[in-house]
Amino acid sequence: MSDRHPLFLPVVFLGGLVFGVGLAVSEMAKPEVVLNFLQFEDFGLLLVMGGAAVTTGVIFAVAEAFGDSAPLTGQDYGRRLKSFDRNVLVGGTIFGVGWGLSGICPGAAYASLGIGNVAILWAIGGMFLGAYAQGYWRDSVRASGANAPEVADD
Repeated sequence: MSDRHPLFLPVVFLGGLVFGVGLAVSEMAKPEVVLNFLQFEDFGLLLVMGGAAVTTGVIFAVAEAFGDSAPLTGQDYGRRLKSFDRNVLVGGTIFGVGWGLSGICPGAAYASLGIGNVAILWAIGGMFLGAYAQGYWRDSVRASGANAPEVADD
């Protein structure tokens, strides 16, 4: 961690701030907007996600073309392919069900809290409880010597 650029944490903080403000301005931090999208009533979220995907794709393509290491960490910078296995399928299903039930994803949950949606604390509590349960399960499976899902240390 000491090999990181001194601006690493301020840039991460600024990026999170811009992300949160963007979610608030685009109204994607409102669960009712997300639920309207999931019920095929409003496709604004599709435009926001599409714009984000295009922007990210361009930035990654440019970054890979002009350098092989991340500017603030110096670590290798490139595409990391992950396998599509049972763990990805189960985790994605649980994530999707949680997203559909609460109308919010983890990143937007904090932005939603920031715009005054105090009821979202229930969803945030559920996210923490789910993450704790998964970690506990993973550690107990590893301790028993069974095949535990591999977790990247990114």
